[in-house]
Amino acid sequence: MKISVLRERRSGETRVAATPETVKKLVGLGHSVTVESGAGTVAGFMDDAYKAEGARIGSDAAETAKGADVVFKVRVPEVAEVAALPDGVALITLMDPFAIEPGLLDALNARKIAALSMEFTPRISRAQSMDALSSQSNLAGYRAVIEGAQIYGRAMPMMMTAAGTIAPAKVFIMGVGVAGLQAIATARRLGAVVTATDVRPAAKEQVASLGAKFIAVEDEEFKAAETAGGYAKQMSPEYQAKQAELTASHITKQDIVITTALIPGRAAPVLVTEAMVKTMKPGSVIVDMAVSQGGNCPLSKSDEIVDVGGVKLAGFSNLPARLPADASSLFAKNLLAFLPLVTAETGALNLDTDDEIVTAMLLTRNGETVNDRVKS
Repeated sequence: MKISVLRERRSGETRVAATPETVKKLVGLGHSVTVESGAGTVAGFMDDAYKAEGARIGSDAAETAKGADVVFKVRVPEVAEVAALPDGVALITLMDPFAIEPGLLDALNARKIAALSMEFTPRISRAQSMDALSSQSNLAGYRAVIEGAQIYGRAMPMMMTAAGTIAPAKVFIMGVGVAGLQAIATARRLGAVVTATDVRPAAKEQVASLGAKFIAVEDEEFKAAETAGGYAKQMSPEYQAKQAELTASHITKQDIVITTALIPGRAAPVLVTEAMVKTMKPGSVIVDMAVSQGGNCPLSKSDEIVDVGGVKLAGFSNLPARLPADASSLFAKNLLAFLPLVTAETGALNLDTDDEIVTAMLLTRNGETVNDRVKS
């Protein structure tokens, strides 16, 4: 197959969908690879490094994608970018499927492009190496704590000095999925006193295993608050009220709060209200990782740091892009792991498969939108 790797054009996106390491492996499998010039520069991967591993360098998107069987990208293309893609190509990327730009599906279908969304990788054992949401969330959780610590501007661990003792920072992680667990581990490594909350019962043991304390209203609804896919369910207003009361009494004592709660296809749940923010000490920090879906705090603003009475609210819409080399490396490996599922024994592209991973990820094919989750 001919595989093309395009440069990302969305503002603030620093990642690339292939690294010299994965190009070497793709070429070793018999594929030809063309990388658009400058695609990996911001992440620290120069054109010469790709060439050294057997890639050809394309001058622009159209030339890079010409004749391609498969196009790799990190982020969903804008409607205007679709014009550079050849008819019938397979596009594998993070499609942001629940917030697709108006007209994008029509543009893809007009060119009979087979779009596969990495967000729809099923959460099953054999798909773990392909799970881009998890790989990127891991890095996002780490980076959220680093950003929070930088904004906080004080020491994280307890320090005993001749001039006196510095108390450890108190960090509260709200939402204990992949990002939350990494945030807990990172805050613990930095020496903070860490507490965490989640509506999923399984999270309690996970939090304890990382040395943090679990905070939650543990009633009957809590015991059933997890989907078969491992995601958190939408909780009832009654439960949310009880949890909010517990959170309010706890959050006022915290130095750094990291919110990570997201529900696929829905607005982010409000976890930290304006009233809660106003009870926090000046100098405290909230890092809202859900800001791109409306935020877990209504005061958060995308890619801004808002000051509310001395409390800093930081909304970073693309935390993995703040670690471009590692984020690119993991995403590229996710793509490399997925590719054999759509590759025939001859090495050609094969989308005629009933593999549950492929069928779950396909959004469009042969001029039609084929995924019920994104059909209007």
